Amino acid sequence: MTAAAPSSAQLQTAVLARYGTLASTCGSLSCGAALDRAAPAPGETVVDLGCGRGGDVVRAAALVGPLGLAVGVDLSEEMLAAAARRAALVTNVRFVRSALAPLELADASADVVVSNCAINHAPDKAAVYREIERVLRPGGRFVVSDVVAERELPEAVRSDPAAWAACYGGAITEAATLAAARGAGLEDVRVLERTEPYEKGSVRVLSLTLHGTKRSGPAQGVTAPRRERTR
Repeated sequence: MTAAAPSSAQLQTAVLARYGTLASTCGSLSCGAALDRAAPAPGETVVDLGCGRGGDVVRAAALVGPLGLAVGVDLSEEMLAAAARRAALVTNVRFVRSALAPLELADASADVVVSNCAINHAPDKAAVYREIERVLRPGGRFVVSDVVAERELPEAVRSDPAAWAACYGGAITEAATLAAARGAGLEDVRVLERTEPYEKGSVRVLSLTLHGTKRSGPAQGVTAPRRERTR
């Protein structure tokens, strides 16, 4: 039986406390090269989920050019403030304070969705992938780099808010990750890269980079609520 995760309030408190502190540091917070793998093209709209200090948002803005748009999404006010400072001279960026599910973005508003080491913090990974499917335009693509568990985590880890904030307590297995993405109606879901397992806390995890696309026509058998989100 899967152990109960901490409450949403406990998770938000722990995650925001950790990332509020990390907002003023300069170390890397990613676990892969999602943006490079996604290869945004000029004129596209790119959404970075869990954008942190905005480094990939600024890079994406340069890749899509003046006719494109880079959107950074994060729940941490401190991270968004740091990102806004970094992107102060960049005109084709926008930052949105939002949870990963639901996303405060409109339906079919992105050509590309990327994320680095963020979805593991979400208590409902399937809901996040449903939101990715919702905000992608038909034919759009996503690349996610995240931490996954080598096997199902023990209850002591799954129920520890500090472990979730440290990017391993909320990790699910590779099989569960693929199932969440495919269950959202996303297609061509495949692993681009996986690291060797490593120790994190008292468990073994690895970093996984996942790719998928949104079908060009209406999804069959997948019903998702359609909501207008703040642009």
